Amino acid sequence: MDINFLAGIFIFIFGAVIGSFLNVCIVRLPLEKSVVFPSSHCVACRAPIAWYDNIPLVSWVLLGGRCRMCKGKISFRYWLVELLTAVSFVLFYRYYGLQPVLWPYLVMLSGFIVATFVDFEHRIIPDEVSIGGMIAGLAFSLIIPQLHGTNSHLLGVGLSLLGLLAGGGCIYLMGVIGDFVFKKETMGGGDVKLMGMVGAFLGWKLALLTFFLAPFFGAGFGIVEKIRTKDSTIAYGPFLIMGALVSLFWGDKIIYFLLTGGLSRL
Repeated sequence: MDINFLAGIFIFIFGAVIGSFLNVCIVRLPLEKSVVFPSSHCVACRAPIAWYDNIPLVSWVLLGGRCRMCKGKISFRYWLVELLTAVSFVLFYRYYGLQPVLWPYLVMLSGFIVATFVDFEHRIIPDEVSIGGMIAGLAFSLIIPQLHGTNSHLLGVGLSLLGLLAGGGCIYLMGVIGDFVFKKETMGGGDVKLMGMVGAFLGWKLALLTFFLAPFFGAGFGIVEKIRTKDSTIAYGPFLIMGALVSLFWGDKIIYFLLTGGLSRL
């Protein structure tokens, strides 16, 4: 059997297992609870979940989305996060193969998934994700400088630090200007720290590109929410993440297009 196919199956299963843990983070981090203790349990009846009822992707389907003990409903989000993580891990594997940069990007992606679901529900981004992500980005850049296109460990961590400052700094500055113009808070601190994390992994150029791409993703959603709820505030983190992922995969091509006068040829 093809080794790449087998590796893809392994990555899918690994991603589903990680997705199961990310579900715990999504539920507990906003409540400032430990993600380790207590063990998995039903949020309705508090009964511990047996290992055979906690198999990623499989158990939710077999149980019909309900707790075995109390028959309480288990949110579809649990299954969705596991599937999203598994599929995303496979896509990253297909793109990067087993290059060393794959593993830092999977860590970054895991943080992005937690941040997205928490921000949409609670309008916050946990520090464990953003600040932890900054530290992880710096550490990975020291160990695997290829993240920033160099073989120098010292230069790798230097570029990561520059990206952290550029990413966090640009959105902080936008928030300061927005607060002055609109006389209210326009950008949360969580978004600033999230952009610092993006810069630590992607470097300053892609962090700045993320900053400029994110409004294009957020504008349409913001208009819909304004019409639907009359509230102009939105969870901005998920759109920064969308901009970061576009920058990661196509950022160099976009920057080259812009620098070579691509817009003038449209």
